[in-house]
Amino acid sequence: MARIGKPIRPAGPAASGRENPTTGLHLAVMTPTGRRTGMDRVTDRHPRPPLPEPAAGRTPSSQPDLPPGPPPGRRLRWCAGWLGCAGWAALFPLISPLGPHRVWGALAAAGYLAAAVVALLPLPLPLPPSPGGRDRARRAVALSGWTAFGGAVLLPLALLVGSGSGQSEVSVLARAGELLLAHGSPYLDAPAGPAEVTPYLPGLAAFGLPHALLGRAAGPATDPRLWCATAFLATGRAAWRHLAPTGARSRDRDHDRGGRQLRSWRWESVTTASTPPQRTGVPSPARTPTRSARVGVLELPSPTQALGTGRTEPAAARTGLVALLASPPVALGVAASGVDLPLTGLLCLALALGAARRPAGAGAALAVAGALKWTAWPAVPVVVALLAVTAGRRAALRCAGVAVAGTALLVAPWLVRAPGPLLRQVFAFPLGRGPWPTPAASPLPGRLLADLGPAGWGAAVGLLLLGGAAVALSLLLRPPRHAVAAADRLAAGLALAFLLAPAGRFGYLALPLFLSAFTRLATAPRSR
Repeated sequence: MARIGKPIRPAGPAASGRENPTTGLHLAVMTPTGRRTGMDRVTDRHPRPPLPEPAAGRTPSSQPDLPPGPPPGRRLRWCAGWLGCAGWAALFPLISPLGPHRVWGALAAAGYLAAAVVALLPLPLPLPPSPGGRDRARRAVALSGWTAFGGAVLLPLALLVGSGSGQSEVSVLARAGELLLAHGSPYLDAPAGPAEVTPYLPGLAAFGLPHALLGRAAGPATDPRLWCATAFLATGRAAWRHLAPTGARSRDRDHDRGGRQLRSWRWESVTTASTPPQRTGVPSPARTPTRSARVGVLELPSPTQALGTGRTEPAAARTGLVALLASPPVALGVAASGVDLPLTGLLCLALALGAARRPAGAGAALAVAGALKWTAWPAVPVVVALLAVTAGRRAALRCAGVAVAGTALLVAPWLVRAPGPLLRQVFAFPLGRGPWPTPAASPLPGRLLADLGPAGWGAAVGLLLLGGAAVALSLLLRPPRHAVAAADRLAAGLALAFLLAPAGRFGYLALPLFLSAFTRLATAPRSR
């Protein structure tokens, strides 16, 4: 630990070291003889130039002039991004036929506008900013991200949950939990309409159990969106920790500790000898009188703390994650529906565990995800291909076995008990082959083809199968070798499936976008 100090002059010649005329600091080198050290001789031989004279009309100050302000480029980019999000959210009150979407759009647009303003605010700092105002820009950007998160996620979620308003998926999950608790199956044998259809696998009905057990007595705490968000946060945090670069947490901790030490002064008592040692051959006195001095010590990080991080600041990755969660595709899903949140978190966790060469854990995450929605099944070959390259064939087979066996174990009881209702509601209805039209009717390519008739529906399904075959072939010819490549391959497959499916929504595309962005943020180098 290097220490630089400015001593208050002790009595006697014991404290040596020459005070720097520029900084007022020097090495507090204590010698028992009062002799001048090599550092003093170097300072005398190469003195620093004196400080420049203050300009006319100005008085010298002990504090250096602060830079004029942070560079506008980064803050302007974030401001422009939040303004774009505000424009997107402002369209929902104008064109959306769904009440929860209109409420979210109005609140989120205001939150994004506030975030754009915060990104440009001249925020005060407790310490002088770094050259170019990087600290101010970084702090303003982080605060703008939290402002957007509060305005686009927390506030709409609280209002919609408190008023009991949400998309149809919320009531579907609540009813599925009641059916599971009362009859042992979330599927009705003869639903009277699309509102009584459960288009999800049995595992997702578990998020409606709090509502079924406690009813309305517990108030908004039983809303399925809150439990879906809780599962998403738990699995997402675990995925983030596994995707972080090796040793990043310790390096980040050392970096933060070093940053605090760079800013901390403390006072130390330095004890020095007041009498020089005797000449050779003369016995030294039994006890040497001492004198004490108070030295102000500025603590600097050690070289391993200051330079050994070699990676980025964790604050930048956290700011990016908050901005991702506050983005319109994610924020709208959290506030109005929440049904895809557990699946998203589990897929991120499966990719993270696969990249960490943990086949059993990755297979377990895939098994649970596969018991929620069948759209998670394409993730199994992607994670298996990743493990085959990074951990070997045996690990890949182990992951595949755990995933397939776990999904079958979780779904088989309901498939054996009532196969007809499960197949009709989970597979036929979402694909547009049920007795009622599905509410997922966004004008995507597959939906437009299916509207042309049976031939168009067949063409959409054929294109869907071709897209899946193309992704599978890419896994064989060029398997992913790291988490980002695996997430991109899975995102491409899911995006093709959502675009070419006979029925779908624009909101489904938030899942592949989140997978790709999340893995990039989590695996980004932690540079300074």
